[in-house]
This record gives sequence, C-alpha cells and structure tokens, in this order.
Amino acid sequence: MSKSEHLATVMVNAFIDAVEGGMDLVPVVADSTSTAKIAPFMQKFPGRLVNVGIAEQTLVGTAAGLALGGKIAATCNAAPFLISRANEQIKVDICYNNTNVKLFGLNAGASYGPLASTHHSIDDIAVLRGFGNIEIYAPSCPVECRQIIDYALSHVGPVYIRLDGKALPELHDDAYRFVPGHIDVLREGKDVALVAMGSTVHEIVDAAAQLAQAGIEASVISVPSIRPCNTAQLLAALTPCRAVVSVEEHNINGGVGSLVAEVLAEAASAIPLRRLGIADGQYAIAADRAATRARHEIDVAGIVKNATALLKTAR
Repeated sequence: MSKSEHLATVMVNAFIDAVEGGMDLVPVVADSTSTAKIAPFMQKFPGRLVNVGIAEQTLVGTAAGLALGGKIAATCNAAPFLISRANEQIKVDICYNNTNVKLFGLNAGASYGPLASTHHSIDDIAVLRGFGNIEIYAPSCPVECRQIIDYALSHVGPVYIRLDGKALPELHDDAYRFVPGHIDVLREGKDVALVAMGSTVHEIVDAAAQLAQAGIEASVISVPSIRPCNTAQLLAALTPCRAVVSVEEHNINGGVGSLVAEVLAEAASAIPLRRLGIADGQYAIAADRAATRARHEIDVAGIVKNATALLKTAR
C-alpha cells in the first residue's frame, strides 16, 4: 500500500508553492482553519488569509470581490455548508459573473460520518452541474489532486474541487499527467465497466481485483473531471463491456452515475447500467465510513455483488 495523504494537506501545500512562486492567491475561510488544515499557510503568510467567520454567504461574496479586485481567491470550507448555505452566491457572484474563484468543497460526501445529514454533502455535484460556467473536479488521490489544483489556480474562471475528508493512497506514479476533461482508465476488462469519482475510485480498484479472482474482467474507470468531460472518450471506454456499474459517495442523481447514464442514452447504447450511491429520495446513514458504504453498497462487497448480478442479466 502506498503512502496516504489527506487531500486538504495537498491543497495547502499547493497554495504555499503558488504564493512562493509569485501568485497573488488569497484563501478565504469561514471559521474553517482546522477543517482546511491551513495553519502552515498562515504561519508562512500571516495576513494573507481572510477569515469571515461562520458566514458562508459572506465567504463566497468576499471571494468574488477579491477576484474582481485582481486576486485569485480560494474558498476553503466544508462542502455541505459551502454548497447549501451559499447556493445563490455561488450561482450569481461566482458562476454568472464568471469571477476567478476556486471553490474547495472539503470533507465531501459522507466524510463526516456520524454527524449525519446536516454534515453530509451528497448533492454538491448535482447542484453545481445545474449551474453554468463552472468547472467541476473530484480527485481520487494525492498526485491527481495536486495536479488538478495547480491547473485550477492557473485557469481563469470559476472552479469547484470536491475533496474527500480522509487520507487517500496514491493511484498514480510520477509519470501521471492530469488533463482537464480526460477520464482515467486504471484497468481494462471486457465484462463490466466500473466507473467512479473521488474516493470511491479506490473501492472499484479493489472490487475489480476481487472480480478477477472469480474470472470476471472489469474495467476500472475514474472520472476526475466532471465538467469538462470528454464524453466520447468515456463512451469508448464503456462500449467494450457487457455492463456498467457506477459508484459514488453522492446521490445517484446528478453525479457520476447520471453522467454515465447520459452518455449511454445519448449514444443509444443498450449496455445495462446500475448506479450505486445514495438512493433516490434517501440520505446517507449516520455512521463511520465502512458502515455507511456497506449499507449503501458502495464498498467492495456491494460493488462485487451488484456487478455479478447485473452481468447475469446482460447479453
């Protein structure tokens, strides 16, 4: 197992390197310095961080103002509060006005576990896919995360980056190069395509290995770039397989499962799809990660079970 690293730590290190390289970057937090793990940045650059207090709407409005003043603004707080409480400000101040703000949704999905639905962010991708003019990314490992952040800081325009709340091991070596829009095929197979975003990519990697022991060849497809997304590339990766299973720590509506469904439907593909995630009309349970993923069948066992069952009905 490769060394794991918290993606918020990756974010902070990227910020430090950016400012040391001459970038006029201003992080903005909502009393979320601990959540953002941003103390090392504050120590290096005292006075550069803006803390608006527990006021997410002010957080986003302030970031937009900084961007209009020529700064590169980066909001850093928990995804559930960023997306829900500052929804209108993100829509109008950031997206509609095309301000150069980078939104970091920390502890996304059900990362907060037992703190339950008030602290779970299982609709952030769905909400932001409904907004125009914002790029959306969900890194699955530290190397990918760092490259996405470096790209986002240099890109002019709104960006949302969904970050998991747990340390994640590497999936890539130093030769990996992130390209906006591209999907990432980690393993090729002809039986079932397993598709995921963010931290659940690790679940499909392990599920594919377990399926292989049963003689089932699974493709492992990571979608770190939700918007833009090279849908032709995604379709080409899905087409060789007899079935597709999408996996996400997000509601099955509006996330990577919906993206896959759209791609298949628009191509008039008859490949059967099963979407795994938080079911329609439900919330994630209040539990630790292992129990949550087991209940919603987005852990290795649930993926193997559903992939096997789907293949029995596929041609």
